[in-house]
Amino acid sequence: MACVSLRSRSIELLHYKTPKYIVAKNKKVGILYRLFQLCLLGYIIGWVFIIKKGYQETDEAVQSSVITKLKGVSATNTSESGLLVWGPEDYVIPSQGEAVLFIVTNFFETPNQRLGFCAESPKVPSGRCQSDSDCEEGKMVAVGNGIMSGRCLRTGGESGGTCEVFGWCPVERSFRPKEPQLTNAENFTIYIKNFIKFTKFQFSKSNVLETTDENYLKGCRYDEESAPYCPIFRLGDIVRGTGYRFQDMSTFGGSVGILIEWNCDLDKGSSYCHPKYHFDRLDVGVSVKTVAASGYHFRHVRYYKDAAGVSYRSLFNVYGIRFSVMVHGKAGMFSIVPMIISVGSGVALLGAGAFFCDMVLLYLIKQKDSYRKWKFEGWGNETETAEVDKKKAEDLA
Repeated sequence: MACVSLRSRSIELLHYKTPKYIVAKNKKVGILYRLFQLCLLGYIIGWVFIIKKGYQETDEAVQSSVITKLKGVSATNTSESGLLVWGPEDYVIPSQGEAVLFIVTNFFETPNQRLGFCAESPKVPSGRCQSDSDCEEGKMVAVGNGIMSGRCLRTGGESGGTCEVFGWCPVERSFRPKEPQLTNAENFTIYIKNFIKFTKFQFSKSNVLETTDENYLKGCRYDEESAPYCPIFRLGDIVRGTGYRFQDMSTFGGSVGILIEWNCDLDKGSSYCHPKYHFDRLDVGVSVKTVAASGYHFRHVRYYKDAAGVSYRSLFNVYGIRFSVMVHGKAGMFSIVPMIISVGSGVALLGAGAFFCDMVLLYLIKQKDSYRKWKFEGWGNETETAEVDKKKAEDLA
């Protein structure tokens, strides 16, 4: 018996099953089938072809070059520095016009520092002392400003004093920003020149609007509504585009991302390929009032020599906004291969509607047994065929 069973199964593997069309006069299933087809057609036409442009070949490997240029002047007047006029060569770091740049909006200066002996800052924990034994000669002060001389300089009181160090004196004083020094920084402008290329289509373009007006760049300023293609931006507008106040960010510093997005439909022509700009603050996740964890600042120095040839320097603790220009995008153009793939996928999905309705007829309706008899029948065995015809006749009767 086992041999007969295995032989019958092996013979069944060699049988061919052909589709059979049966008209099921069931309005509910018919409506369900048409709704399924309409939904699939809407998905294929609306989403695949119109929105996702499934008939196009795409290139997302955009090659990009960014050049920046700052303009604007501001003046400061402090007790340490006196009256100063700041131009782009002073407040832009680095000054080479790169895609990542830092703009000074606030600063604190420790002027006229010279190499010598002076007291360590009381803000440095490892520089505090009660006696000379706490200041080991020749030892570097951890996170401090110099090398210990072996002397403890008493400042009076129970708190003791600080170690004498050899370094740049006087040491930097503690400083907490209250308001930005470069008050006109909000009106500074940044010119972003971006060149992109999609090598697959040998297509290249710049974000500078093609126009015959020679004075266009002299007077335009970026505005999302009135001038969306102007490549010159006010710093205040960029910061407000992130959802933050320029006053807060210019006081404590911050990091801003300028995202240039290129989505080019090359079937429409290069004149329809324009960039879109988005602005986002990158140093978020903590309160902007927590200076130790948010904001952006660093120190740098300027060296000089006096009449005797002795070097001295000015130490600047600068706060400001770090801008990062990031470019991404894609280009698409009609191609027969993705077109065939999208159409084939759509036709296959349409066949799923018939399968779904078959499952309903076979397992969910009351007449499922009768439908199953009409749906599946064998051919080639006269006895079995006669029995099936007899059952069908009984069902019809």
